[in-house]
Amino acid sequence: MSVTEVHTTGSSARADDAPSDAGSEDAVAARLQALEGMTYDGLRTEWRRLYRAHPPKRVARDLLVLGVAWKIQEQAYGGLGVATKRRLADLAKTMEQDGDLARGRVARLKPGARLVREWGGQTHTVIVHEDGFEWQGKRWRSLSVIAREITDAHWSGPRFFGLNGKAAAQVAIGEAADA
Repeated sequence: MSVTEVHTTGSSARADDAPSDAGSEDAVAARLQALEGMTYDGLRTEWRRLYRAHPPKRVARDLLVLGVAWKIQEQAYGGLGVATKRRLADLAKTMEQDGDLARGRVARLKPGARLVREWGGQTHTVIVHEDGFEWQGKRWRSLSVIAREITDAHWSGPRFFGLNGKAAAQVAIGEAADA
């Protein structure tokens, strides 16, 4: 099995595009090892090739190595999941608005968690999924829509299911939350 070929020109080394065995651990390891011998300019070139964008100006060499290494591994093994990307986008939005991450924090429920609420003499159970919620065998994107269906009135879904304020501290993942 051949690993990624590394060409050395002067003091700059660059890992060529990986062959069909790019996902193999040996190929990835060889590409990552080659980064250590690359010059600053070589790393910037590799960044542009992998990200199809210019690297940040005046960024330290170590950060360039980390960014390029991340992209190599992402291409070989896969990237972040949907939930993680969504959480990062939420954090970025909060930082842009007011920079206070602690205030922007909301109760995060893991897939599989069950929310239970009694209303009108009936017990309603909602199951949390990565991309929404399940209630009465049907998928929903919003807790508020489910709350509206249950009550025939406008409700904040998180508030209706006890996920705001003091009640949020009592909600345990996988357990029922009574409002």
